[in-house]
Amino acid sequence: MKLRPEEITAVLKSQIENYEAEVKVEQVGRVLEVGDGIARIHGLENCMSSEMLELPNDVIGLALNLEEDNVGAVLMGADTLVSEGGLVKRTGKVMSVPVDEALIGRVVNALGRPIDNKGPIETTE
Repeated sequence: MKLRPEEITAVLKSQIENYEAEVKVEQVGRVLEVGDGIARIHGLENCMSSEMLELPNDVIGLALNLEEDNVGAVLMGADTLVSEGGLVKRTGKVMSVPVDEALIGRVVNALGRPIDNKGPIETTE
């Protein structure tokens, strides 16, 4: 089988025309130290006060102490699951919890996540 240059060119052109580049930019930092439910994080220069941060092992941090070279975050989970050098991502969201009629009678943690073993809470607000 012999390949013709026109066929190769046509395939390359169609690939280029249908190419969609997707870029996702995230600001990340690293845990400097952890102790007593507080994590010191380096590398989050644009972090907002009360912003929720994603730490390893599904631990959420609440940014409270914004300093020039690090951020102090209260950990909303076991600090034993977070270790020095762990990756931290900004969420861009301030602390909030869902509200709705579905929340009435349910038991939730400080993040609004159900802890009563009755399944997820479907809210619209």
